[in-house]
Amino acid sequence: MIAPHPDDETLGAGALIHDAGARKRLAGIVYLTDGGGSHPRGTAGLRAVRRREARRAVNLLSATSVPIDWLGWKDGEPCKAGSLRFDRTAMRLAATIRARRIDALAVSDPGDSHCDHIAAFELACETRARSRRKLQIFTYSVWDEPACRGTRFRTLPMPVSLRRRALCAHRSQLSPSMGQGFRLPSPMLRMRAADCVVAVNWPR
Repeated sequence: MIAPHPDDETLGAGALIHDAGARKRLAGIVYLTDGGGSHPRGTAGLRAVRRREARRAVNLLSATSVPIDWLGWKDGEPCKAGSLRFDRTAMRLAATIRARRIDALAVSDPGDSHCDHIAAFELACETRARSRRKLQIFTYSVWDEPACRGTRFRTLPMPVSLRRRALCAHRSQLSPSMGQGFRLPSPMLRMRAADCVVAVNWPR
């Protein structure tokens, strides 16, 4: 799974992570950015906090130990498709997919208008092309309606309280604990039990 920022995994794919973890099908989570741009002072301390918060949230959702990788792209300034770093990242992820024999990848839907969400989807597509495997991409939405065409699925439900606890792990986004910065808007705090994902259709 590719998540643009820490907390996107809970908001957009919490039930998917829970279900995949329960089935022992969650090979790992890759974060595109470190989330440091969520506050005016994106210090090393803030980035460390956001990493710990993400780890705690993922552990709660998956109920198992999940490999987590951080690509470290700058928040709000993703690498351009076709750039050297973008291509190297796609090659690295493709090698991991081959090594772990991964057959499905979940990523943010490009209908989420944030540039990091769009870049994550573009990276997933390039990784798929380089993986030399029949890799099915599923998209999940955090902010907006899905833009990808494909078959829609609803995950199995999970306890709403579990997603709420996972979201509360992202304390820096819910309180002034790290000073002034981004706060999740109240509509995003209305937890749902299941996620809707789209199995992306690819041209033949």
